[in-house]
Amino acid sequence: MNTKQEKLDAFGRLLDIMDDLREKCPWDKKQTLESLRHLTLEETYELSDAILKNDLQEIKKELGDVLLHLVFYAKIGSEKQSFDIADVINSLNEKLIFRHPHIYGDTTVKDEEEVKQNWEKLKLKEGNTSILGGVPKSLPSLVKAYRIQDKVKGIGFEFHDAEDAWKKVDEEIQEFHQETDPEKKETELGDVFFSLINYARISGINPDSALEKTNNKFISRFQKMETLAVENNMNLAELSLEEKDVLWEKAKLLQ
Repeated sequence: MNTKQEKLDAFGRLLDIMDDLREKCPWDKKQTLESLRHLTLEETYELSDAILKNDLQEIKKELGDVLLHLVFYAKIGSEKQSFDIADVINSLNEKLIFRHPHIYGDTTVKDEEEVKQNWEKLKLKEGNTSILGGVPKSLPSLVKAYRIQDKVKGIGFEFHDAEDAWKKVDEEIQEFHQETDPEKKETELGDVFFSLINYARISGINPDSALEKTNNKFISRFQKMETLAVENNMNLAELSLEEKDVLWEKAKLLQ
């Protein structure tokens, strides 16, 4: 692994390259905070894919792409005379020190859970008016639900255990089935999803990762179905549901 000085040198070289690109490259010169936003989201999802695959080389590559965007935003900030990369890092350093009084102060904690509880309390001292104020509005709904639940847990608003959380799932499913009004039924379905996510979280399962793995499994299995159909001179779209089920079961055996 690289020494600390080698790491600092590499980061300095990146800053120099960013300066060059911003000055000399037609594409880089045109970019704004707004134009980079959707690209940053794309890069973040690509990093997420690499993490789910546990592909360390791909993770390294995607981390580089995300880091480029962070440096790019800081460069634009400096051009606006608002902030530069040092301001970003110094602000982060101070926040980390303030939120870890058990490391940099005289606070004592007994476990990870107490660290998380202190973290949320300290955020309120920084001027946040709500525990949920830091949850981004643009987060995907499943991830947002998980973050909401995790944050309120920080102040003790939590089921005693997974069994209690599952009772809530059962209750919400019953309410969903009993509702007949379409709009209210949609609301009840949302409650079912929210309670399922809560149960998964309390059980130590990340629901977003679990669902993505199922998505990938379904894609792989369905594509094997398509291959089997071609190999048997079948038009998948024209097969009956029963015939599709036969191919589906065959595809499962190939995984």
